[in-house]
Amino acid sequence: MPPVNIGSSDDAKPVDNGKAKKCMTTAMKGLETIEPLVCSVEETPEPISTEVQGSIPSWVKGNLLRNGPGKFEFGNTHYNHWFDGMALLHKFTIAEGQVTYMSRFLNSKAYRKNSERDRIMMSEFGTLALPDPCKNIFQRFLSRFEMMDSTDNASVSFVKYKGDYYVSTETNFMHRVNPENLETLDKVDWSKFIVVNGATAHPHYDPDGTAYNMGNSYGSKGALYNIIRVPPEKSDSKDSLQGAKVLCSIVPANKSHPSYYHSFAMSENYVVFIEQPIKMDLMKIVTAKLRGKALSDGIYWDPKQETVFHLVDKRTGEVSPVKYHTKAIATFHQINAFEEDGFLMVDLCCADDGGAINNYLIQNLRKSGEALDEVYNSICRAFPRRFVLPLQLTGLTPTDQNLNTRPSSTATCVQINKDKVFCQHEDLHGDDLYEYGGLEFPQINYGKYNTRQYRYFYGCGFRHLVGDSLLKMDLKDKTFKVWYQKGFFPSEPVFVPSPDAVEEDEGVILSVVLIPSQDKGTFLLVLDAKTFEELARANVPVNMAYGFHGAFNATP
Repeated sequence: MPPVNIGSSDDAKPVDNGKAKKCMTTAMKGLETIEPLVCSVEETPEPISTEVQGSIPSWVKGNLLRNGPGKFEFGNTHYNHWFDGMALLHKFTIAEGQVTYMSRFLNSKAYRKNSERDRIMMSEFGTLALPDPCKNIFQRFLSRFEMMDSTDNASVSFVKYKGDYYVSTETNFMHRVNPENLETLDKVDWSKFIVVNGATAHPHYDPDGTAYNMGNSYGSKGALYNIIRVPPEKSDSKDSLQGAKVLCSIVPANKSHPSYYHSFAMSENYVVFIEQPIKMDLMKIVTAKLRGKALSDGIYWDPKQETVFHLVDKRTGEVSPVKYHTKAIATFHQINAFEEDGFLMVDLCCADDGGAINNYLIQNLRKSGEALDEVYNSICRAFPRRFVLPLQLTGLTPTDQNLNTRPSSTATCVQINKDKVFCQHEDLHGDDLYEYGGLEFPQINYGKYNTRQYRYFYGCGFRHLVGDSLLKMDLKDKTFKVWYQKGFFPSEPVFVPSPDAVEEDEGVILSVVLIPSQDKGTFLLVLDAKTFEELARANVPVNMAYGFHGAFNATP
């Protein structure tokens, strides 16, 4: 099926809206309900066959691993936030043009405790576990003064360290998982290896397998942002994070109100940490249980604060004294970063308002009609942007003039003083992207083009609260191709390069597509990455909830 454009007469209609204009998107009216995409589903622990329509290239061999929430209540207790649902792990095995599917709930402590008591026993990001009703009144009162346990519900992504697959969230716990049968093998605690209280679910990798990540630490003097490096090799078969080290620590602008971050950027020589105005009130977080509030109550958007880019030398751990500032932006996912001609280009998906994280409540995602439209139109959309950071600053560098000399680039960077450069982005898109609700869940040909100059990236268009189209962006002329079918909701696109690829976009795109209006309306979509035309779909006879991230595990 060829790429298609949005705009049939029975689609949700764009309407004029002042808030939407401010947030650089098109307001919508008549959005379809997506409640089935945020409802509990059953696991499929044994592989089942799928019906393949079309033809999957014979060279595509391996497992598409996906992660995301799959259970939103236990007994009469229910989760409040989309991020809270119990992790359900998915595996699509592709071989010789055929596809099998299986899924398993992560065997975490949170899942076991909740299942044993048939109630929510462990708190999550947006849900506070209520005191055990089996305790007496005095015991329930005292339980409010106990520290809240970190959840091990690793529902965000599959990540890789030293050749092993782990599922991860943003706490200090990960779980090693067998990618062949999705069995939960063992739990790994970052804090047993280095002094951090958590780590992101979006590490970066050097070609040799060295992994980089970020995690906060909290002490009597407040918070620190830590850059983490994990070596590529195991010392023995039981090795997990042995040899991990904190490369350096960065002091927050406000130690009691550090920034929240979901990921970071990396070029060939630098780790780039983006300190954004999504803030964490540590006092509110520490006292959340006492106050009867969830952790999410301590996260807020402060548009008066500028966003700051911190550069760290990957080899030495030295933090650059020069800080690169821009206006208040919110970012969850970076696209790529690369160095060229004395500049560092940082490409990311970002919005002009950071309040969206607190709008993804399950009750909001399950709304319909005008109430659903109102939720969508209140949220700023994310768009791909490029920041150009000058690296070769000296005492002779002029101030108060644009230092960006790159041809055809509209980004600006002005040195304010020896330690501060103010940057303004350039859009990596034309005005036509506004019609598609911006772009999120960005992916590239990571193995060949991460940290290098590149031309293409892929993502989901967001004319709904979840992705409703797939986009292929071309940086050469800022045009894009679209895959879209009304009422179909695709997941994060995963690029799989062909084994003999010469060009950057030679390969396929894999995405799990859900159809909320159909029972068991689920299929794995395979697109030609170059033409963006549909090659095949594998229909899976199960219901799935909309997930977050994943990875492709190629097999010989």
